[in-house]
Amino acid sequence: MTLPAPRGLSVETCRKARRHLMRADPVMAGLARHHGPCPLGSRTAEPVLRALVRALVSQQLSVKAAATIFRRFLDLFPADGFPGPAEILAVPPDRLREVGMSRPKGRYLQDLCERVQSGLLPLDGLASMPDEEVVRVLTEVKGIGQWTAEMILIFQLGRPDVLPLDDVGLLRAIQRVYGLRARPKPAKVEKIAAPWRPFRSVACWYLWASLDE
Repeated sequence: MTLPAPRGLSVETCRKARRHLMRADPVMAGLARHHGPCPLGSRTAEPVLRALVRALVSQQLSVKAAATIFRRFLDLFPADGFPGPAEILAVPPDRLREVGMSRPKGRYLQDLCERVQSGLLPLDGLASMPDEEVVRVLTEVKGIGQWTAEMILIFQLGRPDVLPLDDVGLLRAIQRVYGLRARPKPAKVEKIAAPWRPFRSVACWYLWASLDE
């Protein structure tokens, strides 16, 4: 039976997702029993602009280094909230480099903020766009790829049926819990994930949670 697509990741949606996954896939049933309710529906989402800036800052850095540079970036602005695109664009490139951002990342940040300011990237309109359209407009920003766009779909926009095929952690978890001899290819992942629809985002959370053990 094909379930109707849920509207978003609420607490109730996560409950429905857990019940569906436990019925649809015995491996997922074990993960859902072990890890309990998925918290995606009850968490407070980081604003999209902040999440995108953090993603650009964090590229190719360790978690610790990325956190340090992001904190230094925030220190460039008043402490009463995250800066808007105009405030970020007003920061000279040399100041960005002083806090640890490379020249390419500075250009990515400029492109992001210019697109938000011009309306090419309508952050307030993302919530009403289909998943594919969100990915399209986000990946038009320099430095933003498919994986980052899919993380925005799951964690900022609360989309319940996202399957990030390029996520290394997800592939590693699938290989382990499904007893595969090799890292699965996209076609194999899509086949395994077919019974999870329309709650693949929640299934991904359970798989990511399994990596912490």
